[in-house]
Amino acid sequence: MHAVILAGGKGVRLRPYTTRLPKPLVPIGDEFSILDIVLTQLSQHGFDRATLAIGYLGDLIRSYVGDGSRWGIRIDYATEDTPLGTIGPVLRILDSLPDHFLVMNGDVLTDLDYAALLAQHVGSKAPLTVATYQRQVKIDFGVLTTESGRVVEFSEKPVLNYRVSMGVYGLSRSTLTDYQSGLPLGFDELVLDLLASGNLPEEYNFGGYWLDIGRPDDYDRANAEFDDVRGTLLKGG
Repeated sequence: MHAVILAGGKGVRLRPYTTRLPKPLVPIGDEFSILDIVLTQLSQHGFDRATLAIGYLGDLIRSYVGDGSRWGIRIDYATEDTPLGTIGPVLRILDSLPDHFLVMNGDVLTDLDYAALLAQHVGSKAPLTVATYQRQVKIDFGVLTTESGRVVEFSEKPVLNYRVSMGVYGLSRSTLTDYQSGLPLGFDELVLDLLASGNLPEEYNFGGYWLDIGRPDDYDRANAEFDDVRGTLLKGG
């Protein structure tokens, strides 16, 4: 099983932590980087190959990870000279990928079963499978609905519930064959194209542990909680 890990971003939202370290190498707890945890999990779920799409401070990632033998995964690299979005780096290596593979952000901290996601994707025959998570957003204002200059509805500090993308996807080569390699392509563009064509993506509904470490609040939370969730994230670790 093959995973493509997107590790080329500048981590702007996580500054100053990412001024000298690429986001996937920022520390979690006292022993691990995010990328270390991700690679350990992939290995535990049976993945034997991974491609790291690197850009910003990519040499540090290459030096840290090497050939992947530490995790029992054969690792190669795809270097972005210019930002290509979420899916753009995948297009450049499409010919080297199997028919179905995993794509994930390199800043995801979760106990998601990556192998189960990929298996559901293969079984569904969907063009794309998106891991989703329920997220609440609290609005710290009174929210008004108006029509023709009059207030017709009011809600005081409502809490909105959304299903959000976790940054982990099952993807098929056939989904991407019509896109041109070397050009930027975002996850948003791909989803909108699939919706427009009626070729609907599949959902992998997840309710376990998930944090997007690209957000400073979640990064601080991850470090505060790590001792408590370490056994969940790293089986036997």
